Amino acid sequence: MPPSSARPLRADAERTVRAILDAAERVLSENPNATLEQIAEAAGVARTTVHRRFANRDELVRTMAITAWRRIAAAVDAARPQTAPPLVALHQATANVIEIKYGASYALDRVDGADPELAELQADVFAKCDAVLERARADGFIAPDADPTWVRRVYLALINETVHGNTELDGAADPDALASRVVDTLLAGVGTGKRR
Repeated sequence: MPPSSARPLRADAERTVRAILDAAERVLSENPNATLEQIAEAAGVARTTVHRRFANRDELVRTMAITAWRRIAAAVDAARPQTAPPLVALHQATANVIEIKYGASYALDRVDGADPELAELQADVFAKCDAVLERARADGFIAPDADPTWVRRVYLALINETVHGNTELDGAADPDALASRVVDTLLAGVGTGKRR
């Protein structure tokens, strides 16, 4: 996907950009110092093609991050956070986001919070997250006195730890099983409820 300010691409050009972005994620995940030439080689395109699409490495990484956040926004929308039962929406959104984050970790770890387009995409996703968590609270799944911002931060931290902390899974685990673990941990915690 090109940055939003760019003209829409023809289908073949869009496939080329997608190949470059996918190759960049793979190559940069393995070697953060990889050159645009190495990325071009991995994508099966000429170096000039990469330079024609991306002015520099920073623009490539920015486009990778925007593309990943657009995919996350679409994945959250696909979970129907406003209309599906809240636990169904929460589980589906979690599974969708985990799957995307496994394939876009490099880009998502380098998000520039000051970038207005990225900030807008994140704010939209977080608002939908807040809405489904509020619906879960209204249905009694989350304590009524739980701070909503804290609940969202814990939820997002669980997703991030699932993606980054599961090196033994190597991205091969079932996103639905991982989503169940995240949602269960968020709603029930890991303790027994027993105090000393």
